[in-house]
Amino acid sequence: MNRLRGLMTRIFTPVAKLLLRLGVSPDAVTITGTLVVVVTALWAFPTGHLLLGTLVISFFVLTDSLDGVMARTAGRSGPWGAFLDSTLDRFSDAAIFAGLVLWFYGEGDDHLTGTLALACLAIGSFVPYARARAEGLGMTAAVGIAERADRLVLVLVATALVAFGLPVTVLTVVLVVLALASIVTVGQRMATVRRQARELERTS
Repeated sequence: MNRLRGLMTRIFTPVAKLLLRLGVSPDAVTITGTLVVVVTALWAFPTGHLLLGTLVISFFVLTDSLDGVMARTAGRSGPWGAFLDSTLDRFSDAAIFAGLVLWFYGEGDDHLTGTLALACLAIGSFVPYARARAEGLGMTAAVGIAERADRLVLVLVATALVAFGLPVTVLTVVLVVLALASIVTVGQRMATVRRQARELERTS
């Protein structure tokens, strides 16, 4: 998904310019998108509206970079926007997986899949933390096989397929893959930071 950022920037630039002319701020787009995703995930998924929830959330996931394009176009990109976007992303991610947990522990009646969704929610939170902590220490950790966009696309596609009638096993398998991929990604980031830390020790 990260490879598509250049294409998405070209697509969103006209939209960004239009919104800016209308007086809409990048922060407003960030907050609105997060609110829609959180409300949709915590209402649609637990009530069994898997397809509706997936479609609405997918739209806002695909337009997630719009606020960044707006900020760059307006010359307002900076630490605050990056912090706000990254922080609110955690709310969106948590709501998506929490919604699935509520559904499968409720009317969805599949505790295994619900538990796996909970595991993805918990383990997935370590992925951005590892990178943020590394950057806070003056190092980098932008590596790994399971970036945020990749994880969201996989879980949303699998949820949509289940909504279209495929067996829940499809989502179950995807959640297993996501949990394992998140663990591997954290390991990759830890190894990357360890190499940088050792290099700093040698040069200090």
